[in-house]
Amino acid sequence: MRVLLVGGGGREHALATGIAASPKLSKLFCAPGNAGIAALAECVAIGAEDITALVAFARAQAIDLVVAGPEAPLTLGLADACAEAAIPCFGPTAAAARLEGSKTFTKEVADAAEVPTAAWARFEDADAARAYIQERGAPIVVKADGLAAGKGVVVAETTEEAEVAIADFMESRVHGAAGASVVIEECLMGEEISFFALCDGTHALPFGAAQDHKRAFDGDAGPNTGGMGAYSPPPAFTDALRDEVMAHFIRPTLAEMARRGTPFRGVLFAGLMLTARGPKLIEFNVRFGDPECEALIPRLDSDLLEALHAAATGRLAETRLAWRPLHSMVVVMATKGYPGNYTKGSTIRGLDAAAAIPNTHIFHAGTATKDSAIIATGGRVLAITATGTTLRDARDTAYAAIDAIDWPEGFCRRDIGWRALG
Repeated sequence: MRVLLVGGGGREHALATGIAASPKLSKLFCAPGNAGIAALAECVAIGAEDITALVAFARAQAIDLVVAGPEAPLTLGLADACAEAAIPCFGPTAAAARLEGSKTFTKEVADAAEVPTAAWARFEDADAARAYIQERGAPIVVKADGLAAGKGVVVAETTEEAEVAIADFMESRVHGAAGASVVIEECLMGEEISFFALCDGTHALPFGAAQDHKRAFDGDAGPNTGGMGAYSPPPAFTDALRDEVMAHFIRPTLAEMARRGTPFRGVLFAGLMLTARGPKLIEFNVRFGDPECEALIPRLDSDLLEALHAAATGRLAETRLAWRPLHSMVVVMATKGYPGNYTKGSTIRGLDAAAAIPNTHIFHAGTATKDSAIIATGGRVLAITATGTTLRDARDTAYAAIDAIDWPEGFCRRDIGWRALG
């Protein structure tokens, strides 16, 4: 199979690693890719949101499967354009991708499918949103309705914090048009879990769970980020809970999407809160999580490419997945200043020494090659991943690899996995 992988982050490097291991692969391209992906695929200089150029390239290269990594090309219609060109695409149509592109749409689908979720209300007027916050009190959650690169959520401990979020989202437009309307939710308490299921429009197949760490600093302090680390599997997510989520969250959502005439194909990412009253839906995403994907792929003991192709072509009913009996941990190394302002272009050394540590995977997220050196080009730059027979083993290996890396301009959290390890 000739495959075009779209994206250039740590998630895409993990997907490229899994796809490249498939005996069914004949050629892997990645657009635009990064310095790490370049060792596995031919990187092409096409932006992930340039739908016209991506499909033209896929036609010219006789691509058998397009795999969308990030959500933006999906909300812009990559899968629709691939369908018009008769090219299978792993990822939902633009209409189905609204499950991530609109918080309101997700809530409406969840309510229609009777998926347990937080109480919510939508606002287009900032003063009305403030009045609702004062009526409901804190803690309370404020979400930009549209796509905000994983940063459009504020868990406000006070009504004052919530009102600042309203001003930032709706009036200052810190996330652009994504904040023109907001969804305000009750604050759910418990453990947060990321659960993934491959979907082919009709059938769904569990693809594992992970626990992400969103805050920038140790002790879950600091601002929300795109994710500073993850581990899999989370001890709190049992097989019984997996079956419950499939029965009451994933399959009803698939049925509701099909009923609306927008069947969902790709990966459905359910952000869940394990509350005292059972699991509740926080959000749906329409792509693999990042850094959760980096935690899941090293544990997979099946052909990833075959599974993705089965989802894209409606053949999941005949597909089975096997998993290695391993724990994995991902620790993200980010440029100092992230998620605020940061400087690009610093040199990263020691990656070969880190990669030589057994059971370690160095996934590149925001890197490029300059004068034979690896430089940082983004906020989240590396996803250092390790596996082990226990989570503690995986953690120790991941941090040993980090200690082998020479990058003074970078930082990471030192407490990834603290909930499970105590």
